[in-house]
This record gives sequence, C-alpha cells and structure tokens, in this order.
Amino acid sequence: MHIGLVGLGRMGNNMRARLRNAGIEVTGYDANPAVSDVASLAELASALPEGQKLVWVMVPHGKITDDVITELTDVLGEGDLVIDGGNSKWLDDTKHAEQLAAKGIRYVDAGVSGGVWGKENGYGLMVGGDVKDVEFAMPVFDALRPEGPREEGFSHAGGIGAGHYAKMVHNGIEYAIMQAYGEGYELLEAKDIIHDVPAVFAGWQRGTVVRSWLLDLLVLAINEDPKLDELEGYVDDSGEGRWTLEEAIELAVPMPALSAAMFARFVSRQGSESPTMKAVAALRNQFGGHAVKKA
Repeated sequence: MHIGLVGLGRMGNNMRARLRNAGIEVTGYDANPAVSDVASLAELASALPEGQKLVWVMVPHGKITDDVITELTDVLGEGDLVIDGGNSKWLDDTKHAEQLAAKGIRYVDAGVSGGVWGKENGYGLMVGGDVKDVEFAMPVFDALRPEGPREEGFSHAGGIGAGHYAKMVHNGIEYAIMQAYGEGYELLEAKDIIHDVPAVFAGWQRGTVVRSWLLDLLVLAINEDPKLDELEGYVDDSGEGRWTLEEAIELAVPMPALSAAMFARFVSRQGSESPTMKAVAALRNQFGGHAVKKA
C-alpha cells in the first residue's frame, strides 16, 4: 500500500517512520523542505498510484487544516480518500466532508492518541466515517495502532465526526486524571512525614488501582526533577478540554472533575507557582512534547 502523509511535525514524522517500518510506502509533504519528500501537495498526489488514493492529513486544527483540505480538493479526484488525523473539532468534519464530496472525494476523521511515544508504542485510534472507507484504510490503521487485539487500540466510533468527538472526550478525561495526579503530588510534597515523593509514585506503578501510563510518565518527570524546580506552574491547553465542556453544557452532562481541571489551568496562567500545575505541565511535556515554561 502507498499513501500520502501531509504534516511531518512531532507526530507526523514518527507516524511516517512507523508506517514504513510496517511495509507501507509513504510519500510525505511538509511546508519544511528539510523533512518533506515532495515539494507540493500536487506533487504528492501525482506520486500516489492511480486508483483510490489515500492521503492522511496530520496538521494543526483550524485554518491550517482548512487550507490543506481546500488544496487537496483541487489535486485529488473522484473515489480518493482523505483522513484527517489531527485534533480538528468534530463540527469541522462535516464541513470538510461536504467540501471534498463535491469532487467525489471520500473522508474519514481519526482521533489519534499516543503523542511522541507513538512511533515505538503505537497510537490509539478512534475513527469516524463510512464502513467501506474505514475498511479500505484498515492496513494503515493496523500499522499505526499498538500491537495486540485490534479492539484494544482501535475503534470505529460511528459516522463522520465520531472519531474526533471520541478523541475530544478522551482528552477531557485526560485533563481530569492529570489534575488528580498533580494534586496528589502537591499533597505528598507538603507533608514532612513523606521523605521521598518520587519513590511513592514509582511504588504505585504495579498492583495499585491508580497505575497508568500517565503515572509512568509522571514518574519519569519527577525522577528527572524531583521538586519540579525547573518548571513554572503554567499549563496551556490545546482546545479539546474546552470543547468537551461545551458539549457537557449543551447536553446537561455534569463534568465537575473536568471543569475543575480546566479552570485550574486558567488560574495557572495568572502567575500561580502551584506544585500541582508544575506536575501537570511536566506531564504534558512528557507525553506530547508540549512546550513548558522554565523557571
């Protein structure tokens, strides 16, 4: 199989490598010529074999994705398939699908989790779209997902928009879990009876009910910097937590844990030096390579 991949940043570049390691031929395009295989999207489309061409888009949500979709509408043809694997808002999927459908181009949205570790561990995938389109792209999904049973690393969540909606809720849950770990870190640090906070967190990695990959990443972070002295307690957000809260309000679904975690991030940007928020910032950097502010 031969696919096109648009966007070769932190995740896209790793995805290209993982796909190639699985035997899938990839032609990648990026605005940075140093990492790009071709000079333009038109050249990328021409490089793909005739028939149903598949192009995976992995660029930041918003205008950049809009512009890529618009250009792909001009260089792809009837029966081709575009997958948006970025963090687009689920409402944008309908707009993009309709825009492409006007030229007979198919569309699938894919929520992707795995961050900078995905090349080695695989990516959790949540997709939305027509069953036939999802089946056509399954060799790509199987190459990207973690090893093991497909249903434990891949889900066809529903129609167009369902993949990004599922990823949005996934990230909302993630916000709340990270906040809980951060608060636990601060409380342990505050009590003089606890002499080795990193050791306590490391001791939770096996056998306890709070063990998780996020916990493993927090252990990595605090082993490198036990007091998190190198960080400011400033935590940004990429938008999906907000979108999840918007949906919770729209559907009258109470989400107090996410609400508290979201507003704690806002407080952190007003000059807070909270150890909790330093821990959350460290976690975002560990799994996603998100920028942090150095103390």
